[in-house]
Amino acid sequence: MSARLDWPGTLKGLKRMAPLSLFVIAFGLAFGVAAIQRGLSGLETLLMSGLVFAGASQFAALELWGPQIPLIALIASTFAINARHLLMGAALYPWLRHLPVRQRYASLALMSDSNWAMAAADYRRGETNVGMLVGGGIALWLSWMLGTLLGVVFGSGISEPERFGLDVIMGCFLLAMLVGGKLDFGVLVPWAAAALAALAALAWLPENSHVIVGALAGGIAGLLMPPRNTPKGRSS
Repeated sequence: MSARLDWPGTLKGLKRMAPLSLFVIAFGLAFGVAAIQRGLSGLETLLMSGLVFAGASQFAALELWGPQIPLIALIASTFAINARHLLMGAALYPWLRHLPVRQRYASLALMSDSNWAMAAADYRRGETNVGMLVGGGIALWLSWMLGTLLGVVFGSGISEPERFGLDVIMGCFLLAMLVGGKLDFGVLVPWAAAALAALAALAWLPENSHVIVGALAGGIAGLLMPPRNTPKGRSS
């Protein structure tokens, strides 16, 4: 059965992602505080969170923010941090390609690490409803916006989340989603290629290049692999 996207599936995804989204509020709060301290207005801060919706990239942008913004460096750092989406999108393409074009790209606009991991796990189990990706993205976006708003309004919060261990929550979640699903040759090869290439780049190439190199290596490995049978979907 081809993939589909409907409101019940989206609502289910929103509910499943809601508990994890609570942690996103703390990161949004920290970003709101940091953005105000760097000289952005409340409206500019909220617009950045609402339109960009990429926490690591937004924090990186703040490091370069000032009277004279180095545009090339800003673009390069943003691309380096988000290059992993090349691999993430390639991993979900066999699932999303059956959707209408508008639904497909609207779904990807809401993709982040956490809802991608849950959606990828659903895909490996043979689920046909893409609502996990969309609903999970909505839950994360709303939490990110709420946290940013709290940071803007109160002007103080958790400026160093690593002191409380919050910086490893997303990483632990992604690792659990990766090893918790059914792993086969078709999944392990792209991930192994990405990991080896990233480690090599981390050792021998300039800073942040390992993100781009790993994502490209994993994506290319996935594209070069022979096609395999799509998991069978549920009858309902």
